[in-house]
Amino acid sequence: MQDKTLTCRDCSSEFVFTVGEQEFFAEKGFTNEPTRCPACRSARKASRGEGGGGFGARREREMYPAVCAQCGKPTQVPFQPRDDRPVYCSDCFAAQRSNGGGFDRRSNSGRRDRYSDRQRYGEREPYGERGRGRR
Repeated sequence: MQDKTLTCRDCSSEFVFTVGEQEFFAEKGFTNEPTRCPACRSARKASRGEGGGGFGARREREMYPAVCAQCGKPTQVPFQPRDDRPVYCSDCFAAQRSNGGGFDRRSNSGRRDRYSDRQRYGEREPYGERGRGRR
């Protein structure tokens, strides 16, 4: 294998497609040679907003100031805090997760269960005496 001299389709200048680049293309399974020189390739990526990460450049996250509900330390979070939900700093959040949760969320992810049905309907079953689907 040898270096190849190719012509850019955008600026018509010649550029070298090196042996190393050819091996890289072959390793990745690319069958076509590049059609743009490195300068035009990077300019095209920049104009499309791509940083070379595959699905485009990741824009900077907007961070919001907050106070940790557990330790009171000021922190920053990537979402707009609400007054009705606790916000934790990264240390307290990690501690909550390692202790098996402990977050103030609905049990069963908001799904109804038999206990809540009994609270709602009293002692009688909401689906009749035998229950739903049983014979």
